[in-house]
Amino acid sequence: MTSKFNALIMCIAIPLVCFSSVSAQESTLKADRINKHRYAFYNSRGTNSIDLAIGSSILDIDYPDFDYESYFRVGYKKHITSHLSLGLTFNKYNVAINDTYNEGFMSFDLNAEFLLSPFTKFSPFLYVGGGYNAANYFETATNKAQAGFGLEYIITTKLGLKLFGEYNYTFTDELDGLISGDTDDSFIRVGLGFHVYFGGKKKKEMYQRKLKTVINSNLIVPYN
Repeated sequence: MTSKFNALIMCIAIPLVCFSSVSAQESTLKADRINKHRYAFYNSRGTNSIDLAIGSSILDIDYPDFDYESYFRVGYKKHITSHLSLGLTFNKYNVAINDTYNEGFMSFDLNAEFLLSPFTKFSPFLYVGGGYNAANYFETATNKAQAGFGLEYIITTKLGLKLFGEYNYTFTDELDGLISGDTDDSFIRVGLGFHVYFGGKKKKEMYQRKLKTVINSNLIVPYN
């Protein structure tokens, strides 16, 4: 009876031990993978970035014809996680309609941005937010909403090249100097620029220490 009981215990214990061992190995591999990804993010990007871009603004308004005009952008972005960041930008742009109308505007935009693939050199990104739009010298002003899509490529450590386009909806029908139609005015901005990353050195060093596959004399990580 005792031998049968011991055999039964062994039959139960061995699979449990094997399962625990496999689970522990999977947990270790998962932790290593997470550490590699997070190290890759802080190694190539960072916790903060300066946002710089130039491009064109295009009206979508009451006039049938419009011109492409200049657009400039500068801002700051803070990464809450590897995927999610919050950014504040100052935008200076002009809108024009042939020889009829040409006016300068500025906007202060707050965006939440989602980086789809933060652990690789190339990543699409999406953002959405709200802003405050004003004519030069704040003669007229209105709130607005915006959403955009872009592509970023890390050309070297801490420096990303980006191409993006965004749709802006203003809560006014006076952007073009003409009140007409049933909808408020909107415009599109497209740009080419850079993300200049900085910060995250301590986190990078922390994840570097956790990596189990690192050879100190020949560091092997993504982007190298």
